[in-house]
Amino acid sequence: MKGLDPEIARMDPVSGLIVLPPFQQSGQVSVEQALQSRRSVRNYGSETLTLEQAAQLLWAAQGTIHKSGLRTVPSAGALYPLEIYLIVGNVGGLEAGVYHYIPISHSLQMKAAGDKRVEVAEAALHQAWMAHAPAMIVIAAVYARTNIKYGDRTIRYVNMEVGAAAENIYLQAAALELGTVLVGAFYELKVQSALDLTEGEIPLGIMPVGRKG
Repeated sequence: MKGLDPEIARMDPVSGLIVLPPFQQSGQVSVEQALQSRRSVRNYGSETLTLEQAAQLLWAAQGTIHKSGLRTVPSAGALYPLEIYLIVGNVGGLEAGVYHYIPISHSLQMKAAGDKRVEVAEAALHQAWMAHAPAMIVIAAVYARTNIKYGDRTIRYVNMEVGAAAENIYLQAAALELGTVLVGAFYELKVQSALDLTEGEIPLGIMPVGRKG
């Protein structure tokens, strides 16, 4: 794939997926410190987001934590309705575009080429500041996965899961000395179009992320 730096990112020749750097299971910042320093940040510096930072944030959002497939975020019935997308504008080793996070292999699949940050910011009620972040993480959900088992309780359970994923991203960003904020004001269909989502994938939150400005 064009735009990959072979010293940072590599493509698996069999699956065609971009292999992410290994996630870290320990760090220098405690949970308590991350909670204390967590803020909603809407002003970002111009620094490039490293591929290692992006990989760690994606793992926090929906990565696996056990060979059975259990993930970092609790899920009703372990049905895992969430899908995580990375909108890349300025991430080391990756060309600009939209990438789908694959938890089981901790990898990325490119969905669309080109910098979509301005398009997504405009879809988010023209919040131009969002486009200044080097990347955005989009949390989407496939309600049908949960509905199979939980019926009328589906919306409640999926929304709880989105909140858990967002808080994981907040705390991981704080631990990496990065800033983020959960944005819920956007036109659903416009975000679906920008990310080339399937009809059943509903975007529920957008989290710009980068060094605090």
